[in-house]
Amino acid sequence: MDLLHNVLPEPLLHEVVDLLVRLVEAAGALVIFVGAVWAFVQFLVVGLRRRAGSRNFTAVRLRLGRFLALGLEFQLAGDILRTAVAPTFVEIGQLAAIAAIRTALNFFLAREIAEERAQLDQEGKQKQGTRGSSAP
Repeated sequence: MDLLHNVLPEPLLHEVVDLLVRLVEAAGALVIFVGAVWAFVQFLVVGLRRRAGSRNFTAVRLRLGRFLALGLEFQLAGDILRTAVAPTFVEIGQLAAIAAIRTALNFFLAREIAEERAQLDQEGKQKQGTRGSSAP
């Protein structure tokens, strides 16, 4: 144990983990930012079309939801990394609270994405059925 402590002293380990936490959290923020920008641009494109139906807006929301879910996963990974080196009971409690909140957000986001996807699939099947019935 002394050999490991001499090779990688705890203050250095804390600095390395802090850097990793910042990188992972920055990656999560970047994913969310890119998703928001992409969704905004798509929203404008869909909104400028003459026949902008709810199906098109739902597709934009689905894509944004996927970006948000992925970004939240990165943020949770950063929180877990933060408590990887000699965590206190307070830090563990904070991590548990943060993990519970982010997991709940992710759960409801995933459920909404699944519901929206099912709605899009249903609308697509109805349109195909309408096209098929108009044939002679």
